[in-house]
Amino acid sequence: MTLALIDYGAGNLHSVANALKAAGATDVAITADADVVAKADRIVLPGVGAFGACASALRAVPGMVDALNVRVRDEGAPFLGICVGMQLMADTGEEHGVHDGLGWIAGKVRLMIPADPAAKVPHMGWNDVAPAAHAALIEPGEAYFLHSYAFEGDDVIATSDHAGPVVAAIGRGNMIGVQFHPEKSQRYGLDFLRRFLAWAP
Repeated sequence: MTLALIDYGAGNLHSVANALKAAGATDVAITADADVVAKADRIVLPGVGAFGACASALRAVPGMVDALNVRVRDEGAPFLGICVGMQLMADTGEEHGVHDGLGWIAGKVRLMIPADPAAKVPHMGWNDVAPAAHAALIEPGEAYFLHSYAFEGDDVIATSDHAGPVVAAIGRGNMIGVQFHPEKSQRYGLDFLRRFLAWAP
């Protein structure tokens, strides 16, 4: 089973690759080659930084967005977006202007404004993950978060709480995205990655 971990200059790739290998992945290709992505059995899109910069960097990789659309949306390869990689699944992100995402799941990524002013932004550290009843792959537990912008929209499969509900995961069909960092979430994160590696949506 080949797993393409997409390198577009916007992710802590080696930490994610190491976590995937620790979870049992045996063939992880860190790649900026759209042809590799087009043939991969599973695809992981990481991301740290600003939405617009990540979206631009992803679109700057020749053929990558087209390869993702065909392999994930048309052919149904299991897909995991992590942090900004999850946010890029949305229609738009509103960090430093309005930027187009991949448009896979209807929604927007907006600045978090907690109901309690004492709740700090960014949302940083360990927090509960509460899956919806229909959630694929997500189990109750605690994961590590680090973000100032959050998804608002459809297909929410898990939430956390930061002076109000915050989307922790989205998903539909063969696509799942998590706002938390599995690679920093110790046993909880590795168990989640194991379920993703075994997933047959």
